[in-house]
Amino acid sequence: AISSWALTWTFGGNQQVTNAWNTQLTQSGTGVTARNVSYNGAIPTNGNVTFGFQASYSGTNNRPAEFRLNGTVCTNA
Repeated sequence: AISSWALTWTFGGNQQVTNAWNTQLTQSGTGVTARNVSYNGAIPTNGNVTFGFQASYSGTNNRPAEFRLNGTVCTNA
């Protein structure tokens, strides 16, 4: 269980976030950080939280290679 969270990733292209919900989302260059808001910081063991965002891009919409939750690399188990 965690009491607050930050999910980070790096875009693989020129994507720019234009809108977000259920998160405090910031972007610096290709790096993005999504943080909890007041009502969704606590995640129980094996729990989840959802948020969304919209972004724009030109050319190829490459996927991020890696996501990190509170600094720990996320893996597909």
